[in-house]
Amino acid sequence: MIRNIIFDWSGTLVDDLPAVLQATNHVFRLAGIPPLTRDQFRAEFCLPFLRFYERYVPHVPLPELESWFHAEFRRVQDQVTPLPHAREFLEFCRNHGLQTFVLSSAHRDHYAVQAKETGFGTFIDHPYVQVHDKSARIHALLAEHHLDPRATLFIGDMAHDIETAHQGGVWACAVLTGYNDLRQLQACGPDLIVEHLGELRERLERSGFSLSRATTPPAAPEEARVVATVGALIANDIGEVLLVRTRKWSDRWGIPGGKIRFGEPAEAALRRELTEETGLEVTDIRFVLVQDCIQSPEFYRDAHFLLLNYTCRCQGLPRVRLNAEAQAFQWVRPAAALDLDLNQPTRRLLEVVLAHAAEGD
Repeated sequence: MIRNIIFDWSGTLVDDLPAVLQATNHVFRLAGIPPLTRDQFRAEFCLPFLRFYERYVPHVPLPELESWFHAEFRRVQDQVTPLPHAREFLEFCRNHGLQTFVLSSAHRDHYAVQAKETGFGTFIDHPYVQVHDKSARIHALLAEHHLDPRATLFIGDMAHDIETAHQGGVWACAVLTGYNDLRQLQACGPDLIVEHLGELRERLERSGFSLSRATTPPAAPEEARVVATVGALIANDIGEVLLVRTRKWSDRWGIPGGKIRFGEPAEAALRRELTEETGLEVTDIRFVLVQDCIQSPEFYRDAHFLLLNYTCRCQGLPRVRLNAEAQAFQWVRPAAALDLDLNQPTRRLLEVVLAHAAEGD
């Protein structure tokens, strides 16, 4: 039974990626090398972070590099925000008497500011910060607090976090809210992967705080059955369609949508999901096709979805307001969308829609 939770900080409890990227590119500019895009940075950044900087700026002495980085990070630190579900999960830990730790490479000064601003510091019993190599520190942490590895869960967003958990013999949970993508995290073999801390809270509640390494994490009853979902290509007045990018679909582009609730008509579910995920009201809803999506390798966990796919039109000005489920959106011509990195169900839907358009339907 899980009684101890060790958190990574950045990308697990707070979103500091924009500030870290800006500070890193500040270092690169001063060092005379080109900046990285967000996607390039996420693909290349690793812990311990000294390896990353040694690869890109080996000619810059470490004291100078740290001076450049931290000065810029202090300037942009107001960009750091709590991640969705983080506060609720910390409250959940406190309410159930779980002992909480932070094991992070974050500088102690930055951690202190962020812990105070978010209020998260009051929920952390033992912070261990400015740790360059977590895997070299995990055994000392466990010994110092006499923690049973079998009752301890490490939660992190990077491969190094999962490797650290393995090194310490504790449970490893990967979250998709931070620096590494699904492919990078899967390669490290965590005991479970969750979209966010809200999902982890639900899993711990359902399992009575128990985990099992005998197989992949056991599916809860609602996950073991076929799940009916709705989704739609939303068109604007100039014929573009809305695509969103989500971590749970391996950072690929897809359509907004979600699960049908018990007793809810499919079209009502579609309107609700589109409003929740995009802030848009839609008209002219038309059914296109139904797709089986069975244990897709693009999705972050095993699942069997029955996908009800529609087209519709945006009502009024297309002012998109994404919720926490998606990280980006774009309006694009349907034919041009096929050149994007789409998840397969969305590609199939687009192909059918374009074929119908060519036939004049």
